[in-house]
Amino acid sequence: MEFIAKANFTRVSPQKARLVLDLIKGQRVEKALNTLAFTKKGIAPTIHKLLHSAVENANYLSQEKGFDLDLDRLIVLRAIANEGPRLKRIRPAPMGRAFRYQRRISHIEIVLAEKSAAAVAGNGDEAAAAPAKKAAAKKAPAKKVAAKKTAVKKTAKK
Repeated sequence: MEFIAKANFTRVSPQKARLVLDLIKGQRVEKALNTLAFTKKGIAPTIHKLLHSAVENANYLSQEKGFDLDLDRLIVLRAIANEGPRLKRIRPAPMGRAFRYQRRISHIEIVLAEKSAAAVAGNGDEAAAAPAKKAAAKKAPAKKVAAKKTAVKKTAKK
């Protein structure tokens, strides 16, 4: 089951929000909250608050629907920052002119899901899964192939 929290009309550009959201994608919720607490970007506290809201949504829905949910097994499944409407503004310019600029707004969405017990045994991190992927990726060494020599044609001068 997925648990969603959204923050619409956040006054930050989606590009800046994605920088922080990419730090927490695929991580366990506890680790993601710690990462956000020590991130120095201006949007990090807002995303921390949103992630905490998603955890509370998961807790509330599990109690309402009556199914067993382990909050320690929640991971950040998706973290998206979409573009919202732009605010058009005018900046004064020399000689009585005006320059237009746009203030960007983003819609941020965080989706949590419960990870299976087997994946949590390995702490649910990508680092724990890396040795398993490495062992599966080993193959027999490739044979060396001799390079083909191309014949160079010489043209006769008249």
